[in-house]
Amino acid sequence: MEQRRLGRTGLRVSRLGLGTLTWGRDTDEHEAAEQLKAFVDAGGTLVDTADVYADGGAEYLLSRLTDGLIPRSELVIATKAGALPGSPRHDASRGHLLNALDASLRRLGTDHVDLWQVHAYDPATPTEETLHALDLAVASGRTRYAGVCQYSGWQLAKSAAWQHASPGRTPLAAVQLEYSLLQRGIEREALPAALDAGVGLLACSPLGRGVLTGKYRHGVPAESRGAAPHPAGSVQPYLGETSRRIVDALATAADGLASTPLKVALAWVRDRPGVSAALLGARTAAQLQSSLSVEALTLPGEIRAALDDVSAPVHRYPDQGWTELS
Repeated sequence: MEQRRLGRTGLRVSRLGLGTLTWGRDTDEHEAAEQLKAFVDAGGTLVDTADVYADGGAEYLLSRLTDGLIPRSELVIATKAGALPGSPRHDASRGHLLNALDASLRRLGTDHVDLWQVHAYDPATPTEETLHALDLAVASGRTRYAGVCQYSGWQLAKSAAWQHASPGRTPLAAVQLEYSLLQRGIEREALPAALDAGVGLLACSPLGRGVLTGKYRHGVPAESRGAAPHPAGSVQPYLGETSRRIVDALATAADGLASTPLKVALAWVRDRPGVSAALLGARTAAQLQSSLSVEALTLPGEIRAALDDVSAPVHRYPDQGWTELS
């Protein structure tokens, strides 16, 4: 698998990353082991987790697998802090973040992570305090690089500028944002901000929360995420008429390439400007294998242009932002 630099840093990551949101919740230890082995066998290195995934269970499960299955040295481990279980609020205060990092390291069974990320912007905490926590984490050796998640364009630009303002500050290495043919709103401000600051984009939900696989074209399958009580609300906004038009175009492109909608959608995100890695989320090893097979696919220019056109966000002046789904 191709390795890419994370933004302007020297850290190299596989251009497909393995997400662990379902580990310890919908994915048991056996399936997680199969996923990790398949991922590493395919040349993958970047594994993304968080302290709130399964209330820390995902980190603990990853530590068990790095003990007996895959050497820690073969992985680029990224984790997050700042989210509060069961609450829409976030706490990005210095005290909370550093305590959370220490707890993550204990669960992961390691003395450092390769990338530590603030899970979301916290308006109740001064940005400078949050960024100081990143400086302390890097200076202490508990993380090698630092990043943020779910930041808007202005939040990312402000943070990147602050970190560059003084010598010795820790530059942001990465920003993790949702990005897919169904979610291109980051192209208005957040992605340009990342490109300007040299911050690498980790694209999460590159398959539009599963909708871009095509499995919802004729209804909601009983075993799908859209039918499950827990994540159904996250899928519903992507099941409208605009989404159907995009998925139909994706299926047409896949037929012309003798491929699948999943692979075409994933290849589109993976090779967008600024993307360091697309993060794969899967409940089973079989699902992950389907995504990993995209490595053999590069989209022809005319296919990419057609998908760009059909999925182009609508800019509604004078409203702020783009609406991806209308």
